[in-house]
Amino acid sequence: MKALIKSKIVFLSTFPPTQCGIATYTQDTIKGITDVFGKSISCEICDLVTEPKENPTQAFTLNTKNREEYTTVAQEINADESVKLVHIQHEFGLFGGNYGDHLLDFLNEIKKPVTFTFHSVIPNPNNELKTFVKLLLSYSNSAFVMTNQSQEILVRDYDIEEEIITCVPHGTHVVVYEPTQKAKEKLDLQDNFILSTFGLLGEGKNIETGLRALSKIVQTIPNVMYLIIGRTHPNLIKDGVDAYRDELESIVEELHLENNVRFINQYLDTEELLRYLQATDIYMFTSKDPNQAVSGTFSYAMSCACPIVASKIPHTKEVLTEDMGILVDIGNEDQFADAAIKLLLDENLREEMGIKAFGKTRASSWENVGITHMTTYKKLMENPNEIKFSYPPIQLAHIKKMTTELGIIQFCKISVPDLGSGYTLDDNARALIALCMHYKLTEDKDDLPYILIYLDFIERCQKPKGNFMNYVDEHNREHIEQNAEVNLEDSNARAIWALGTVVSNSAILPDSIAKKASKCLLNALKWAENIQSPRSIAFATKGLYLYHTAVPNLYVAAIINKLNAKLLSNYELHATKDWKWFENYMTYANGILPESMLYAHLVTNKPIYKKVALESLEFLSSKMFVNDTFRVISNNGWYHKGTEPNQYGEQPIDVAYTIMTLNTFYKAFKTPEYKQQMKTAFNWFLGKNHLNQVMYNPISGGGYDGLEKENVNLNQGAESTICYLTARLIMENLKLSESKVIPLMNTKTNMAITS
Repeated sequence: MKALIKSKIVFLSTFPPTQCGIATYTQDTIKGITDVFGKSISCEICDLVTEPKENPTQAFTLNTKNREEYTTVAQEINADESVKLVHIQHEFGLFGGNYGDHLLDFLNEIKKPVTFTFHSVIPNPNNELKTFVKLLLSYSNSAFVMTNQSQEILVRDYDIEEEIITCVPHGTHVVVYEPTQKAKEKLDLQDNFILSTFGLLGEGKNIETGLRALSKIVQTIPNVMYLIIGRTHPNLIKDGVDAYRDELESIVEELHLENNVRFINQYLDTEELLRYLQATDIYMFTSKDPNQAVSGTFSYAMSCACPIVASKIPHTKEVLTEDMGILVDIGNEDQFADAAIKLLLDENLREEMGIKAFGKTRASSWENVGITHMTTYKKLMENPNEIKFSYPPIQLAHIKKMTTELGIIQFCKISVPDLGSGYTLDDNARALIALCMHYKLTEDKDDLPYILIYLDFIERCQKPKGNFMNYVDEHNREHIEQNAEVNLEDSNARAIWALGTVVSNSAILPDSIAKKASKCLLNALKWAENIQSPRSIAFATKGLYLYHTAVPNLYVAAIINKLNAKLLSNYELHATKDWKWFENYMTYANGILPESMLYAHLVTNKPIYKKVALESLEFLSSKMFVNDTFRVISNNGWYHKGTEPNQYGEQPIDVAYTIMTLNTFYKAFKTPEYKQQMKTAFNWFLGKNHLNQVMYNPISGGGYDGLEKENVNLNQGAESTICYLTARLIMENLKLSESKVIPLMNTKTNMAITS
């Protein structure tokens, strides 16, 4: 396979090990971009330094105090044909000259497209500053800012056209949500209420206000610990003297707070920092700069579900609504104290605020920030179609977290399994299918205990007549009322699909597992003969087909034919010239219906099944793949014949089942369009949707429950998580098939039934 030459984006920025906010911001931005688009994009650094480096570690280095280098570095970048864009992280103090105008030497020489991120947007500029900013943008016609207010200032005070400005929130790290008390226990902080603040310390942080507020807080709530996390800004340490930290320590001593304050004088790595934030009851944002456009520390605290008491600066006033925290006047220690006491005395309020903050910042995860950046980059770069999504690692952490000795739990509250929601046959059947797929791909022996748990649950649900109950509560009790209320055909048929999947993998699974699945499936055949609903027929057909490929059986083949004759009758009853479908509406998991027709054709060789399979899939695809975009059938009223399809209300199950169906048809017919549609559909999970947001948790592999008009449903229940995993496994197999020749394996010959 021909090696892919990646397009490069060069960032002009400070970069770690330099310790400053912009360096960290650039590092995180690059990680977000490469996590999502690293397959086709490479990000390089032009490191901004203030003195020569003997052994540069980045692709380019610019000594900002040496004016000649602005031109020579631009020439070096011009010489690299693979560089498609230069992104300048702009702060006036980063570059030499008046307002940093030495940067103009670079801009006059660079031949690549350019964009800026403005980290400071100063309101009410004088004429000189206004003219300079407009001059910068004359080289680019593109700028990023991090708040709506910054965008408004550029438009109102600098006369910049709104169309060239991209507003992208400060990025945040995805964490797996957990209750604060549980996070405290991991750090041995469970006996205290925890206040915290973090970042490079300096006078602008105004930590002294937090300390003076603390002296009032402890009079009401003595067991409060204030964590002050971070090193002092290196520029503030003169001749080894850290005057600001010395001042803070003096205040602690003066106010007798030695038992209530802990200085963590370290530059923590991201994971450790996030652990402290997750263990925080209240984040104290005490900044005293009234013009501070944005704060990364504030954003990170929100993303870790911290309720916040914050100074009123532009960023906090724009973002921190009253359901997520409390705004106070800059430097007002009494207001900080009163707000903190109010929250510390109300655990429910703190939890509600934390969850609201957590939910709001999911849209600004670094992965989503990367997607927003790339959307703008594509308008500036040549050949933007060459940019492809990268597939994230396959993760089982969340599925395993949701699984007990009994089975997989039905729902989650965000990412915390809700044991009270109980267990369903549906979800355990789905989980069994997914884990069999994972085991077939990886041969990971750790999968086997989970496969057995899910199989045992299905066996536990089977009744003497061969059919199944669907719901078992957290105490392993059957609830007759709930099982009676639910249409059990779909869940029963999905169990047959799962059992057939196990039997089809009998060559690699332990014999005891394969035999147990086979026994359960054979016991269900009598019930399966009489299935009526279209999706139930299709689910069962898939399982019976998989069984039949492993253990050819005339009775099973006859049931497949009988069931699909019913499905064919449905099609003939409802299909018209403009509506080639099995019902007068489309609901969920629609792809399984054409897939069932294809399996019936493969077993019986009847041309009519093949004709309807291809015809109905083409019709479904015409509704879901429109103008190179993927449209999920909305669960908001579904899609009825003779109407326009509704928007939003998109579920992962429909995306995953579309990919499954296309995969089956691609294997059968090798039509390239099916493969391309699979990739287009899977990109929905990766952020190619109307909100441009990823639909999975990159840390745990949890799948988000739905995509609404304005937000992602962040609950990560069993159905959504398993559907994401299943789709990801299919795409991994497709990727492997494209990168190597897979030897053909001998399979048992299918038996055909034609009557």
